[in-house]
Amino acid sequence: MPNLKTLSWRAVTPATAFTPRADLMSRCGDVYENKVTGEYAVILRGTEDRGQGPGIAHLLARRGAAVVGEHFHPHLIEKFTVLSGWLDARIAGQTLSLGPGQSASLEAGVVHDWWNSSTTDEAHVLVEVERAKGAEQFNPDRFELLIGMLFGLANDGLVDKKGRPFPLQAAVIAREFADVIVFTQPPPAFQRVALSILAPIGHLLGYRAIIPNYCKPYAHVTPAPEALAAAGLAAK
Repeated sequence: MPNLKTLSWRAVTPATAFTPRADLMSRCGDVYENKVTGEYAVILRGTEDRGQGPGIAHLLARRGAAVVGEHFHPHLIEKFTVLSGWLDARIAGQTLSLGPGQSASLEAGVVHDWWNSSTTDEAHVLVEVERAKGAEQFNPDRFELLIGMLFGLANDGLVDKKGRPFPLQAAVIAREFADVIVFTQPPPAFQRVALSILAPIGHLLGYRAIIPNYCKPYAHVTPAPEALAAAGLAAK
């Protein structure tokens, strides 16, 4: 797969690189849910208890679920392992379907998208996220901070039908989290110009990239034993 890190990282520069506070940390059993995109994630190893290892979550992709848009992570390695059901993905331009026991590992800079095209079955997926080699300055906990923000906006009805924040809010988030995620549309050259205009306007109008009430787990459950076993973790 091609690595697009050098090309794409020029798009924007993060504004503040906010570090998660202690009250925003997650641990095994904490839950994030996006009612618009159909994503339900149970943390198996979170920002509080992951140590130096990867963050791990058990993702339930409901029927018709889809991530918010094609993107890449400048400083993160992301791995998907399907536990049950099927997960469709487009990775570096190649479309594939992952079934039970199949995995896809994405190096930093690899463009990807995923969705569950089934109208009858959910997909259960183990998601692992860790800092890429050579990115020691990057705080991988910011990935979860972004997830909480996007999910919180969606659950409050502040996104479109695909889960995308509206333009001014999106610009503020994109500028803050440029070290975590970069979307492929609109094209990077357009993003550079648009963000330089829209992000300052958004800030002036009161839009914020980080809303603490969104950026923390919404509930706590007992993780599925089979998900813990697949992650190589002991039941809590």
